[in-house]
Formats: sequence, C-alpha cells, structure tokens
Amino acid sequence: MTWLALAYAGLWRARVEFDEPSALFVASGMRYGFGRGGTTIGGVYLTNSNVSRRVLRHEAVHADQWARYGIAFAPRYLVEEIHRPGARNRYEIEAGLADGGYRIRRPE
Repeated sequence: MTWLALAYAGLWRARVEFDEPSALFVASGMRYGFGRGGTTIGGVYLTNSNVSRRVLRHEAVHADQWARYGIAFAPRYLVEEIHRPGARNRYEIEAGLADGGYRIRRPE
C-alpha cells in the first residue's frame, strides 16, 4: 500500500519527504485527494500542511494499523467510521484523539 500511496501522491504533485521520528513518508502540499486534515495510507501521510509533531504521532499509529491489518484496514476503518464517526471511531481513539486534533465533547 505504501508504494501505491506514494504513486498517488505523485499524481497530486505532493512534496514527499521521509519523517524519521514518525517513520512516515509525508506527502504535503496536496490541495485535494485526502480526507479531513490528512489521510494515512500504508506508510504515507497525505495532507496539505497539517504536519505538526502531534499529528504525525497520531498518523504513525494509523500506519501501524495498516501494517497490522493490511489492505483489510481500509474497509474496517470505513465500516467503523459509518457506525462511529469521528471521535467515536475506535481506530481514531487508538491513534490518540488529542494528537489527531479531535475535539472531545463532554456530556452535559
């Protein structure tokens, strides 16, 4: 998946750099082609400019999830997102909601 994501980033003319602390390829400068603030596919994080250290730490967990589940991670994530969107998604919770920039609403 990493090689496919790198090719995809190339089609969008992203700037690709390897970030050693997160062990991710970071494809930045993209105007479209990713969800929310950015999307990780395999070991590649696709984004426009959302590249803070906290976000990269969050996205590195998603890369680990890709490694754990392989291509099956994509449908697993999508099903989870349909049933428990955003901050309720267990894969986002595992990656760290605060690091991912999610606002957590407290019950009133």
